[in-house]
Amino acid sequence: MTAPKQYSTAEIRQKFLEFFASKEHLILPGHSVIAPDPTTMFTVAGMQQFKPQFMGAPAQFSEGTSQRVTTAQKCVRMDDIENVGRTRRHLSLFEMMGNFSFGNYFKREAIAWAWEFLTSPDWMGFDKDRMYVTVYVDDDEAFGYWTGDHGLPASHIHRFGADENFWPADAPLKGPNGPCGPCSEIYYDRGEKYGSDTWEDYAQTRESARFLEVWNLVFPQFDRQGLDESGTPILAPLPYQNIDTGMGLERVASVVQDEPDFYTNDVFRPLIDKIAELSGIPYEGEQSVSHRVIAEHARSVSMVIADGVTLSNTGRGYVVRKVLRRASRHAYLLGLTEPSIYRLVPIVVSRMKDGYPELVQEQERIAATIKGEEERFLRTLEEGIGRLNALLQELGGEKVLSGDDAFTLYDTYGFPLDLTQEIAEEQGVSVDVTGYELALERAQETARAGSKFGKGELFDSETELVKNLPATEFVGYDELDTAGEVLAVLDTGGEQDRQTVVLSRTPFYAEGGGEVGDTGRLEWEGGEGRVLNTRKNSGVWLHDVEVTAGQLTQGQRVRGVVSEDRAAIQRHHTATHLLHAALKAVLGGDVRQAGSLVAADRLRFDFTHSAPLSAEELAQIEALVSRWISANFAVSWQEMPIAEARAAGATALFGEKYGDTVRVVSVQGDVDYGGVTVSSMELCGGAHVRRTGDIGAFVLLSDENVSAGVRRIEALAGEAATHWLRGQLNTLGQAAALLNTGTSGLEGRIGGLQAQLRAAEKETAQAKAKLAEAQMGGGHAGQAVREIGGYRVAAVQLSGVEGGALRGAADKLLDTSDADLVVVAADSGLVVKASKDAVARGAHAGQLIGKLAAAGGGKGGGRSDMAQAGIQDATAALAALESALG
Repeated sequence: MTAPKQYSTAEIRQKFLEFFASKEHLILPGHSVIAPDPTTMFTVAGMQQFKPQFMGAPAQFSEGTSQRVTTAQKCVRMDDIENVGRTRRHLSLFEMMGNFSFGNYFKREAIAWAWEFLTSPDWMGFDKDRMYVTVYVDDDEAFGYWTGDHGLPASHIHRFGADENFWPADAPLKGPNGPCGPCSEIYYDRGEKYGSDTWEDYAQTRESARFLEVWNLVFPQFDRQGLDESGTPILAPLPYQNIDTGMGLERVASVVQDEPDFYTNDVFRPLIDKIAELSGIPYEGEQSVSHRVIAEHARSVSMVIADGVTLSNTGRGYVVRKVLRRASRHAYLLGLTEPSIYRLVPIVVSRMKDGYPELVQEQERIAATIKGEEERFLRTLEEGIGRLNALLQELGGEKVLSGDDAFTLYDTYGFPLDLTQEIAEEQGVSVDVTGYELALERAQETARAGSKFGKGELFDSETELVKNLPATEFVGYDELDTAGEVLAVLDTGGEQDRQTVVLSRTPFYAEGGGEVGDTGRLEWEGGEGRVLNTRKNSGVWLHDVEVTAGQLTQGQRVRGVVSEDRAAIQRHHTATHLLHAALKAVLGGDVRQAGSLVAADRLRFDFTHSAPLSAEELAQIEALVSRWISANFAVSWQEMPIAEARAAGATALFGEKYGDTVRVVSVQGDVDYGGVTVSSMELCGGAHVRRTGDIGAFVLLSDENVSAGVRRIEALAGEAATHWLRGQLNTLGQAAALLNTGTSGLEGRIGGLQAQLRAAEKETAQAKAKLAEAQMGGGHAGQAVREIGGYRVAAVQLSGVEGGALRGAADKLLDTSDADLVVVAADSGLVVKASKDAVARGAHAGQLIGKLAAAGGGKGGGRSDMAQAGIQDATAALAALESALG
C-alpha cells in the first residue's frame, strides 16, 4: 500500500481548483457565508449559490460564462454545535470543494475525474487498493463506471437505499416534489491504525473512524412528480442533467497528513498549541474538549466576521455570538479569565489567507470584535455566578436545581452544564440533567430550522410556484402608476383575504439592498386591494395583497399605484449613499457598509469603525451631506459591465454577489472636504431621487455601537427630518420655560442646578456616614467578635444608612474589628465583607450573603471578598448568621 502525497491544506485546495480548471471548469470565488437566499441563515453547501443555474437560469457569472464551474466554499452549519470538539467529524465551519455541471457532463465524467484527482500520482496519490464507494441500490450505471472504467472491485462497493445514497435523503418516497437524484460517496481506508472494523462491518454500522468519507458525487437526474395510484414514486427525467459534488477539504487533509482528526492538521495544530501555551494545560487528544472547541470556534467566528456578519441579539449575529461565547466559557474552564481567544486571530489569518485573502484586510476588526465580546461575556459570567447562587438559595430545603433553570444559565449567561453542576455540588445540590437536555433539545430544534438544507429548502414551495412564470417587467424607476396583467394568484396558505399576486408588469419596488418593499394599491374592474409589501423570488415580483373589494383572478388587467411613501423612501435611500461617502471622507477609506435599512420614516446605516464618533466628526459628516443637498446635483443611474463599474471606482458591498451587468447610481457632482474631492458612485438596484435637492432636510439622530468594530447611525431626511427638528425645538422651549429661562440660557441654568444638586448629595452622604459612625460607636459599636464556623465574625445593625454609606461602614468595621468576616445590616440593605486571609481559607461573601438575604426576605450576591443584597428584615438576616456559617 502506498501513502498519499503530503500536502498542506492550502495546497490541497489549490490543487483541486487547478485540476478542474484543467478539465475546462471556470474557477469561481466561493460565496459569502451569508446565505445567497433567504431559506437559510448561512451558506451551508457548495451548490447553494448555484440555485438559479440548477433551476435552469443561464450559467453566466461576472467571471465568465461556463456550464462547468468549480469552487472552494466555506460553509457554516450550526445544527450540531454541541458536538463540535467532542467528536472527530463535527465542525461549525468547513470547506467544501466542489465541481458542478449545469446540463453539460454527467456521471461518467464526474466519477472519472474524482477517481483521477484522488488516485493519480500527479494529484493526491491515494492508494487505489484502499478506495471504497457507495452507490444507490438501483444505480447500475454508476456501479458499472466504478468497476468497468476504473477497476474498483465489486467487494469495495456497497449499495444503499434512498436514506443513504439519494439527494435529498428518501426523496423518492417522501419528497417533496422537484429535482432529485442518486449519489455516490467515496471512502478511503485509513488502515488498522484507525480501527479493526472492515468494509463489511460498515454496511451494518454506517460509522467508522477507519473508513472515512471524503467526497460525495450527486447526480440530479429526476423530477419527482408525486406518487401514482399504487404508491410508486413518479420520477420523470429532467430536461437536462446536472452534477453537484462536495469534497470535504478538512477530511482530505486529515487523510493526506495522516492525522486522526481535524484538530492536529496543519490549520488547527498551531491554534491548539497556542491555547495550550496560554492556559498552561497541555493538549491530550480527544479528551481535551475545551482546546478543540476554542480552536474550531476561533477559526469559524473569524471567517464569519470577515464576511461582514456582526454580532447581535437576533438572526445570524446572535448565532455567531453564542458560538463565540461557547468558546469563551471553554476558555474559562481552562482558567483563562482574561480575553484570550482574540490572540488566536493572527494564527487563523496566517493559515487561511491563501484561500481567503480578505482575512488579512479584516484581521484588526475581527480581533477587536472577538476581544470586545470576550470582555462582555466574562462580565456576564460573573453575573451568572451571582444568579446561580441566588437560585441555589431559593431552593430552600430542595436539593435539585431544575433543568429549565440550568438551561437558562447556559442560554443567558453561557454556563455549561458541568460548570453549573460543579458550583451546585459545592452546596450539596444536584442538577436535573434530563430536564436540561430536554430544554436544550427544544432550542436545538429552533437552530436546525435555520441551518437545515435539503431539497425542501432549495426548491421551496414558493419557488416551485413561480419557477414556470416569466420574469416580471419592473418599471418602477420611471413609473409609479402602471397597468399589468395578473399572471398568477398564488396559494401560499395564508388568510383568505390575503393573496400573493404576480403581475406581468409592475411599478412596485421589491424589497432588497436594505430598501423596504413598496406598498400601494391595485385597482381593477369591480375590485381593489391594498399592496402590503413587495418581494421577489427568482426574478418574479410577489405582491402581498389584501383584497378589500371584488376578487382577483388570473388574466385580469389591473392598475398598480405605488403609495406616497416611495418619495420618502427615495429621499432616505439617496441620503444613505451620501452618508456612506461622507463617512469614508471623514473617518477614512477603510469604512465599509455592514448593513442598512431604508424606509419611509428613517434610514439606518451600519458601518465598520472602531471608536464612537466625536461631536465634531458627526457635524462634519452632516455638513458634507447637506452640502450635496444644497448643490442640487443630478442623480443618475445606468447599467454597465461590472468590470467597467469597478474601474470607474463604484463602491460595491463587501460579500455581495453581482452579475455581469450592474446598475450604478451616481451623483453628478462632487463636494470638497479639506481640499479633497468627495464623490458618490455605488452599485445599487434601489430607487432614488432625481436631484440631491429633492432630499430636503437631513439630520443625524444617533451614533451607537452595534458590536465590536461596527457602529450604527440613524438619520432622517425630508419631511421626517423637518418634523423631528420642530419637535426638538418645541421640547427645548418647554424645558426652558420650566426653568424660567430662554433657550439660549438653558445650558447655564442646568449647570447651576447640577452644581447645587451635587453639593446637596455630598452633604447627604457625609451626614449618612457620620450617622453610621455614630451608631457604630466610632468603629465597631462595641460588638464582640464571635467565632462562627471557624471564622472571626463581627456583625452590626444600623438604621437610616444605605448604599455607599453602608459599604463604607463595612470597610471600617473590617479595618477596626480584627474580624475575618463582617456583616453590616440596615433597614433594606445588607453588606458582607471578607478579609484576604478568610477568602484564602475558603470564605465566600457572595455565598454567605445569599443565605442571610434569604432569611431577611431578600436576594443578593457578589464576589468572594464583598457582596451586597437588598432585604426586608435586617434582624432576621443577622439572626441567620449561626446557621449560615455553622
